[in-house]
Amino acid sequence: QVQLVESGGGLVQSGGSLRLSCAASGRIDSHYAMAWFRQAPGKEREFVATITGSGDVTRYSDSIKGRFTISRDNAKNMLYLQMHSLTPEDTAVYYCATKFTSSTRVVLTTPSEFRYWGQGTQVTVAS
Repeated sequence: QVQLVESGGGLVQSGGSLRLSCAASGRIDSHYAMAWFRQAPGKEREFVATITGSGDVTRYSDSIKGRFTISRDNAKNMLYLQMHSLTPEDTAVYYCATKFTSSTRVVLTTPSEFRYWGQGTQVTVAS
């Protein structure tokens, strides 16, 4: 069983930065693909960024490309999302997710592909 706990959310001014962290209980090794999703009020959960278990392949949604960076530290069982140039449209609850994969280079981008989820951390960007 894997448990995920996000942290690092908060209130930030437009144009500001935040770094989200996701701590995993148990060992998250290179056979666990991980990703960030977000959900704004009244909207469906949407893909933000994903990273393979090996950490060498990443994918981003078009809406955040060039502003956000996903990274992981398997030795520390951690996933990160560095966010820059935040806008009010980035306001949402951010979730991390993971799934065991047979390959270390599997790219997963849809919510239904992930088995384990965190409880989410709120990010609010003020205009």
